[in-house]
Amino acid sequence: MSDRPPEGPRRGAPTPEFRRIRSSPTPPGDGPPGDRSSAGPRAPFLPPPAVRRKRLLLLVASTLSVAVLLASGTAWAFSGWMSGKLNRSDVFGGLLQGDRPESGPEGALNFLVIGSDSRDGLTSEEQSELGVGGNVGQRADTMMLVHVNSDRDRVEVVALPRDSWVDIPEHGPNKINASYAFGGPSLAVRTVESATDVRIDHYVEVDFSGFVDVVDTLDGIEVCLSQPITDPKADLDMAAGTHRVGGTEALAFARTRKTAGGDFDRIDRQQQVMSALLDKAMSTDTLSDPGRFTDFLDTALSSVTVDNGLDTATINQLGNELRTVGLDDVSFTQVPVAEANYRTPEGASAVQWDTEAAGDLFSRLSEDRPIAEEDSDEEKEREKDDAADSPRPRDVRVKVFNGMGQPGLGSQVRSKLREAGFASPTKARNWKNTDVTTTLVRHAPERKDQAELVSRALPGSELVEDDTLGEGVQVVLGAEHSTVDTTAPTATPEDGNRDHGTDTARDNVCGS
Repeated sequence: MSDRPPEGPRRGAPTPEFRRIRSSPTPPGDGPPGDRSSAGPRAPFLPPPAVRRKRLLLLVASTLSVAVLLASGTAWAFSGWMSGKLNRSDVFGGLLQGDRPESGPEGALNFLVIGSDSRDGLTSEEQSELGVGGNVGQRADTMMLVHVNSDRDRVEVVALPRDSWVDIPEHGPNKINASYAFGGPSLAVRTVESATDVRIDHYVEVDFSGFVDVVDTLDGIEVCLSQPITDPKADLDMAAGTHRVGGTEALAFARTRKTAGGDFDRIDRQQQVMSALLDKAMSTDTLSDPGRFTDFLDTALSSVTVDNGLDTATINQLGNELRTVGLDDVSFTQVPVAEANYRTPEGASAVQWDTEAAGDLFSRLSEDRPIAEEDSDEEKEREKDDAADSPRPRDVRVKVFNGMGQPGLGSQVRSKLREAGFASPTKARNWKNTDVTTTLVRHAPERKDQAELVSRALPGSELVEDDTLGEGVQVVLGAEHSTVDTTAPTATPEDGNRDHGTDTARDNVCGS
């Protein structure tokens, strides 16, 4: 912890009233987009050429709304209009600096991104249409840590399950999303910093209706399902396969927990939605159409609340620094979990983190190291020796490919293998062709024992040795695939353990 002198009120003092302050936009030129005065038809608002030429970047790949903060190469007037449209909150003013984690390496930035489930401002009809109910008060429906590295060539998003059981300062143990209900953004920041020992530099919040409007402004996004989902409460009924969805259905898709994996499946779907939004926002169709581009900016900006530190100069600087970031440079993961159904003293179900693995993940963030950083040669050798003795499913990293073309099959088999205890951190992909007959379990020579373990869970599969392969085992599903044997003697799942491998935004885009 820092030994810097405290700033702001001491703990225990009355908590100041939480208020959002909406800045008054100062438009460039004659007026902002959407100014439809009686003086005549509105002249089309065109961002500077540099903005139209360069791709829109996502600082927080967790939500499209934040992409507007990083429109690269922006002229000062345009950035000033952008900054003026944002809602602002004094998130850090009351925090005691001496009680906060140390800052990371110079230039690295950490954002706390929250999706708020506030129903404020929504009519009963709108609440029903969005399938969000009429709960009073606010909680953080989604919480994520977003890390922007000091070299500005990598963005990493870590999902924090909203039911994570943590200590909330001055309130005691509770689910992490309760921190927002108890004390707004400031207490949410304090809680996340306390639980992760990662210093938060900026805060971003997006609300329900804003998310829906942003998706609709982009004419919808594409999502894909390995299994059907039916959630009457959210008015969601989707078959397996690929779907183009508008804002309301995208919100229901991202929020429902009506699947076997509950909140963990929900996090996977949210990351898929974020990736689809990023892909759509950075597409030529969006950036080359001035009307769509400015409508998107106007809609996204109005749905976002940020801390006071994200001023015009900061936004403009970040935009220029991150102009080369693409889908392959944005990574998603979630906190490693030891117990997914922990029973609290009150008997509620919560999520307990894997203390050691989570500590390693957060150390990487605070030290500005890649979250998917490869182990040292010494660590690899030790893991190899351990695996050679008696490989366990959780030690085997499996990548699944669909070699028969049946939509959703790869995702289904990946889920079953994870149920059997195998680690499969990346989403299933299509194989280079779709005429594979027998399911293949491909492996490097030194991974034969691991491949045999996987093969036992896939009756009728065939081992294929490939000395060009490195870590892990590849499964290529063939037409003769029938089932995954999750009861194989040595394939006993670890109780509640969840692998925290990473996917890139491109991995999450349907059809990639």
